[in-house]
Amino acid sequence: MTDLLTGLLLYLGAVLFMEGFAWVMHRYVMHGFLWVWHRSHHEPRTGLFELNDLFAVVFATPAIIAIWLGVRGIDWLLPVGLGITTYGAIYFLFHDGLVHRRWPMPKARSAYWKRLIQAHRFHHAVSTKHGAVSFGFLIAPDVRKLKAQLAGRGVSV
Repeated sequence: MTDLLTGLLLYLGAVLFMEGFAWVMHRYVMHGFLWVWHRSHHEPRTGLFELNDLFAVVFATPAIIAIWLGVRGIDWLLPVGLGITTYGAIYFLFHDGLVHRRWPMPKARSAYWKRLIQAHRFHHAVSTKHGAVSFGFLIAPDVRKLKAQLAGRGVSV
């Protein structure tokens, strides 16, 4: 494998990159042409899964391929695949566990997690394809700004 520092930088870079990638995908794809899948996430869930869960499969595929190629000789792809996987795990725990309570999780205690949860709840204040705020998952705008944006759109929170 490439030297340890390069691997670590690739890993951390992939984790950070994924936040921007997730924001773009959430804003322009999930709330765009694939709203047909994502809509299920903005409606009450009636079973264990929702159509939106298919995004996990889609987004896991590049990580699986990168890890597979990384252990088969394209060294730099291993830390990239692991970084994407780490982001996915953080998202899974934060979004599905802490925010949407899909399974028992301890309550968030830190100001950081509380801010993220509030920002995501503001995102869900709009149940349509248009007009939502806060599309990131690990970096959230100030909740006062989000509240003001929603108020400007006629949405009360």
